[in-house]
Amino acid sequence: MKFVLASHNPKKLKEMAEILSGLGVEVVSPGELGIDLEVEETGTTFAENAMLKAKAICEAAGLPAIADDSGLCVDALNGGPGVYSARYGGEGLDDVGRYRLLLQSMRGQTTRAAHFTSAIACAFPNGDTVTAEGHVEGTIAFAPMGEGGFGYDPVFFYPPMRKTFGQMSTEEKHAISHRGKALEIFVEKLATYLK
Repeated sequence: MKFVLASHNPKKLKEMAEILSGLGVEVVSPGELGIDLEVEETGTTFAENAMLKAKAICEAAGLPAIADDSGLCVDALNGGPGVYSARYGGEGLDDVGRYRLLLQSMRGQTTRAAHFTSAIACAFPNGDTVTAEGHVEGTIAFAPMGEGGFGYDPVFFYPPMRKTFGQMSTEEKHAISHRGKALEIFVEKLATYLK
């Protein structure tokens, strides 16, 4: 059974392929099917954006499509950057630029609570959908620590392990991360649906 992952990120494709291979699912990228489609993320929640992407790719490919949307929500920034996590600070910024801007915005803040959210949506050609969401609570560090991960990982501190996501091994991060939790729930729901 073939599913399309609504992402051009090879790391996400590899991760999803490994996780879903146990269900007999082959995961391909839109590019492998000759689909070049940028879906505008106009949703106000991670779940809405994930579903927009999944439905658009499903329609274009005629195959079940999986999409995810995730980001960082900081209490002191009223839940921001939230759904704008990847675009925080505008087009010109890379990951380092974005987390530096975040740290700048947090100057003088005593409340540093934050959480990552990951929403996964799967759309089927018959109109059925399967969704899952995962969260992980933490705080915003005062300075970046660690070279691992991507995005805001070097400034997202996870108190139970006394490390930022940037300091964790891939295995450590997957075991506790928002995406890891969302994927666990998603795989259970998808397995039930496929039966």
